[in-house]
Amino acid sequence: MTNDGRVWTRRGVFVAGVAGLLALGGCTGGAGGSGANAGSTNSTDVPKTADGDAKPAGGVRAALVLDTGGVDDHSFNAAAWAGMLRAQKELGLSDKDIKKTESKDPSDYKTNLSQLASANYDLVFAVGFKMKDALAEVAPQFPNVKFAIIDAPAPDLPNCVGLQFKEEQGSFLAGFLAASVSKSKKIGFVGGENIPLIQKFEAGYRAGAQTADPTTQVTATYTGSWEDQAKGKTQAQQQFGGGADVIYQAAGKAGLGVIQAATEKGEGYYAIGVDMDQDGESPGRVLTSMVKHLDTAVFNTVKLVKEGKFEKGTRTFDLKEGGVGLSEMKYTKQLVTGDVQTKLEKVGKMIANGQLVVPTTLDELKTFQPPKL
Repeated sequence: MTNDGRVWTRRGVFVAGVAGLLALGGCTGGAGGSGANAGSTNSTDVPKTADGDAKPAGGVRAALVLDTGGVDDHSFNAAAWAGMLRAQKELGLSDKDIKKTESKDPSDYKTNLSQLASANYDLVFAVGFKMKDALAEVAPQFPNVKFAIIDAPAPDLPNCVGLQFKEEQGSFLAGFLAASVSKSKKIGFVGGENIPLIQKFEAGYRAGAQTADPTTQVTATYTGSWEDQAKGKTQAQQQFGGGADVIYQAAGKAGLGVIQAATEKGEGYYAIGVDMDQDGESPGRVLTSMVKHLDTAVFNTVKLVKEGKFEKGTRTFDLKEGGVGLSEMKYTKQLVTGDVQTKLEKVGKMIANGQLVVPTTLDELKTFQPPKL
């Protein structure tokens, strides 16, 4: 913690006036304990991995079913895999104890979840809300396997946990910063699929911009894809051409196209990254990143299963608990004046203590009243 009360998380993400990362906790949940073969193992019945190797006592094997876009999206999927790699390092797991499977199409979800659950993994992650129906169908078939779904509530099953985030809160800070830094008072937003989850990002972003400067104009477009970088770039170029000088992207791999557009546009034009700290994707052209700690959620869930403390239900990661926040702006701090920094910290504290409730939908945004700072 700094002398002025700011907190920097493990990965350098700034959360105004609030401390710590949420450590998922609770008692052991569900029949079967924490392992795929818990309760049935003895000296002559040692559980085997998918490769036929004996699994060490007290160990854990965990796998991810990634959404479309792949692990090289530098965003959502990559953040989840980073959490798994952290679990491998800090929990002493071998290369055979962790795995990722990429979904090329939504039709792959059920197959991928089933295959990993059948391969003697203790914990299987469904990385993306679109897998909720597939998970609800697969999980009851594997009662001794734990499942976690990201960005969706858990099915009401003893072996499932949901990991959700208050994306609107981090997006509010991104919008506040964008409007404060913008010279043209025109900023943009490029989303992936036009769905309620991504509208949360847009609603929070717009609310933050209104709070910083109600005269700021916000243009929003959606690529309809998590993978089409060319479309993300084209939409960003159009917004830059219309006068925007800062564009926030929440579009997975397609969002990398927004960063490319800002890079080509040059001095005075900026992208805002999402999910992971993307500031290094184009140093100086990424104003900040709205970091969503999927990595922490994945790591903590693996750790709980390893410790036999898995608990069913849904966990929510918010600004107060360090689940979302802004990057440290390693390459762009000089653009943020002391006055803007002070106000950014103030609204962050207001969100964290409940004084400021950020809209989660565009309908809620219509009645949002920006606080006086």
